[in-house]
Amino acid sequence: MQALDEWLGEAVFILGIGTTILEILGFVTGAICVYLNTRQNVIGWLFGIINACLYGLVFYKARLYADTALQGYYFVTSLYGWWMWLYGGSGRAELAVSQTPGRLYPVFAVIFLTATLGWGYGLQRFTDASLSYLDAALTMASLIGQWMMARKYLQNWLIWIVADVCYVAMFYYKELYLTAVLYLVFTVLAISGYLQWKRSMHTAQPGDLERDALI
Repeated sequence: MQALDEWLGEAVFILGIGTTILEILGFVTGAICVYLNTRQNVIGWLFGIINACLYGLVFYKARLYADTALQGYYFVTSLYGWWMWLYGGSGRAELAVSQTPGRLYPVFAVIFLTATLGWGYGLQRFTDASLSYLDAALTMASLIGQWMMARKYLQNWLIWIVADVCYVAMFYYKELYLTAVLYLVFTVLAISGYLQWKRSMHTAQPGDLERDALI
């Protein structure tokens, strides 16, 4: 295991950007995952599971503990999203894209604010975490965005666009340059995902959207 850890942590350079084997594997699986999600391909969730394991190690080594914990959530919600996309529609049919129910927005706001302040304080007070409040805020935005994606709510992509732009700046500051590039790619894919999912709603049958009344 020590030899594997040393190999994964081995420094390499790509176009002058310093990185590691572990970060490269995270980059590749993450890009594939998000691309497939924009295409509504359920196999994207498999790559999401692999990516969560890889980036859990990347963020732990960078002392971004909120984002490390986030990877465990990604692992679980990838399993949930995989099932929901296949069987979460009416009559256990394939799930269709829909608008986020308006009643959820106040819930998201309360969760985001309280959890960010509480988690950020805990990280700053009791750990050696870096960028505690920013890390916590982006983690909470990601938690909400990931759950919305699993439910195929269109507006999940808007949350990801904002979060990914902020992540680019944070990872650049932490000298995780390849990951910063990855999140720049994620930003572009999130814009593409929003446009593609929105178009798919226009071709959906009215009955496909009945689940909007459910949480």
